[in-house]
Order: sequence, then C-alpha cells, then structure tokens
Amino acid sequence: FCIVTGPAGTEMFHWQATIMGPGESPFAGGVFLIDIHFPPDYPFKPPKVSFKTKVFHPNINSNGSICLDILKEQWSPALTVSKVLLSICSLLTDPNPDDPLVPEIAHMYKNDRTKYEMTARSWTQKYAMG
Repeated sequence: FCIVTGPAGTEMFHWQATIMGPGESPFAGGVFLIDIHFPPDYPFKPPKVSFKTKVFHPNINSNGSICLDILKEQWSPALTVSKVLLSICSLLTDPNPDDPLVPEIAHMYKNDRTKYEMTARSWTQKYAMG
C-alpha cells in the first residue's frame, strides 16, 4: 500500500512518495502525498519526511510533520526509504497517543475512539480522495 515515486524533478535530495491509506484504518481509500528531503549527510542523518496531504492523526500535525521515533532518535543508516514509508503506514493504522504531536487528537483517540475514527474518515474523504 506504499508507492515511492522517487526524485521530484531533477532534485536528487527531494523525493515525493504516495501512500495509500491502509485498508484497516479510517484512512482507507485515501491517497496521501509525502515529501522526503534528504540531508547532505544522509544516510547518517534521517530524511525530513512530511505529509503534503492533511491528515487527522495524533502523530501528524497541521504542517504535515510526523512524530515517529525512526525519523528522530531511533534513526539508523540501515533504514531505507521503503522501511520508513512502511513505518508511516503502520503509524496510520496504529497511532501512538502516548507520544503525540497533537495532544487534542491523542485525547480524542484515547477517550472517544468512534469520534476520532469518524473525524479521520471525514478528513480522508475531504483531503485525500479528491
């Protein structure tokens, strides 16, 4: 359910990827665009990965920033772009409300799962299925 599209134009350090919303999540049917910027010292430093498509998720903020350990302190030069994208797909299916980037959404996820899933589904239909 992940598709890497590779370099954006002629810039080798800027890639674009597409993630299909995982079927077992409120993001099912959505197509999510992702920007990947590689630092000059990659693979020793993690790429900067962000969503271009709006996502209602406790670990993804309104700027598209992603709170994911392997993009920060758990980065390893052995990780590939496809492993990073698979981890992002897993994060869509299984949010981590204990390490949120958006505390309000994490609170909703923990305390009113139905409302969270309805809102995430609604955002997916509005922003990722157009």
